Amino acid sequence: MFDDDFPDDTAQTERTRQIILRYHLSWKQRDLEAVLALYHPQVEYNDFYQQRSMQLAELRAYVAGNLPRHPGESLEHFDRIRIDGHTAFIQYRTRVQGSEGLVSFCTGEAITVRDGLIWRVNEYATLMRERQPLGAPGARPAISRLGLSSRQLGQMAQDLQDYFQRSQPFLDPELNLQQVATATGYSRNQVSHLLNQVLGESFYRYVNRVRLQYLLAGLEADSDPVRIDELAFAAGFNSLSAFYSCFRRHTGLSPKAYLKQLSLRARTQDGR
Repeated sequence: MFDDDFPDDTAQTERTRQIILRYHLSWKQRDLEAVLALYHPQVEYNDFYQQRSMQLAELRAYVAGNLPRHPGESLEHFDRIRIDGHTAFIQYRTRVQGSEGLVSFCTGEAITVRDGLIWRVNEYATLMRERQPLGAPGARPAISRLGLSSRQLGQMAQDLQDYFQRSQPFLDPELNLQQVATATGYSRNQVSHLLNQVLGESFYRYVNRVRLQYLLAGLEADSDPVRIDELAFAAGFNSLSAFYSCFRRHTGLSPKAYLKQLSLRARTQDGR
């Protein structure tokens, strides 16, 4: 029996609400000790994405690895917190940009409160692709056997994006997966898993996509982009065939047609 003196009534729902809101706020404020203080001594935390069940002694490392990285960082909640008696249900989304549009982890947590503490957490995460090429099969989420939860995979994707924007390692045509893993502090297998199983692209497709974004930004800023092949090599592409293939895949146009369209747009704007 849960809290024998307090059945599942309106009063118990309100008591559960107070615990859940404190728990939610403690996560948002990155307060590790406050989160741990809300767990019942007999807590069981089931992360079904990792197929992992944890007791209290294991939760310090798990929670520390899943807390938001930055002040004010929050997940996108797409439903209100639902509470009834001793139980609560929270749904949220973590979005990541992949090669074929947005990729997101849709996560739900079913939480049970006992004796005024979090007694059971069942966390479910589903990998969703919000846009896929025609004829592509439905997304089939892979089970993470690399010690990374859905939250950590989202954080890892952000770390990877921040590293590419800050350091621009893609400008090196010889850049490889091990170099990126070492620079970001993850293992080679973890980076490979994120790219292939979550973002749905190989390492070289990911790098070439970032190179193309860099090149296109340069074209937008350059009033007279005449030697696009030279710009491709300057952006880190190590072959023109790889460049042309990447360009057409992501823009739907050849470089020549894209430049013509860009020039026409510039003339139209100048004529206003």
